[in-house]
Amino acid sequence: MSQPFDRSATCEQPGEIDPKLGEFWVKDPFQINFENNLSSYERNRAFLNVNGKGFLEISHLTGADSDGDGRAVVAADLRGTGQMDLIVRQTGGAPLRIYENQFPGGNYLDVRLKGTPSNRLGIGARLEARIGDRKIYRDQFPVNSYRSQAPNRVHFGIGQAEKIDELIIRWPSGKTQTLRDIRHNQHLVITEE
Repeated sequence: MSQPFDRSATCEQPGEIDPKLGEFWVKDPFQINFENNLSSYERNRAFLNVNGKGFLEISHLTGADSDGDGRAVVAADLRGTGQMDLIVRQTGGAPLRIYENQFPGGNYLDVRLKGTPSNRLGIGARLEARIGDRKIYRDQFPVNSYRSQAPNRVHFGIGQAEKIDELIIRWPSGKTQTLRDIRHNQHLVITEE
């Protein structure tokens, strides 16, 4: 449903509704009784990646199983611990919910880019972290969603590794920059050379 730009606009009911199905209608969407959810009580869900082989639905374990009807989700390290928490923007219930990451922590590297020939925020850069034989790729594109935007940082979860052997940054300008032997569990600001 889209909302009209004119707060005095009304829209007549297009047909019969079935209250048994949770359907409801109001002429003016700005006067909605928020005990009801605008999209039929869609419940929020959380899924856990199982070693890249599929997903496990864990909503009931996380508290995410609510009928708040989430519209946007952003992952961010809100506590400075290297663990990504979730911020959910929703239309029903509380307008904003924060889910604290309580999974066992691992090591991480958090990177913020400062472009010089490239754009100031390094948007469009590709980062590659090499840890032994393992390679982790991230792109610098802060997630934008309905009424939300992720922080302008690139996050690497590196498990039990205590350092990143190489961090390769391919800047939007075409330049490549390599840093070596980067210690774990830090927030690093990298300026394009």
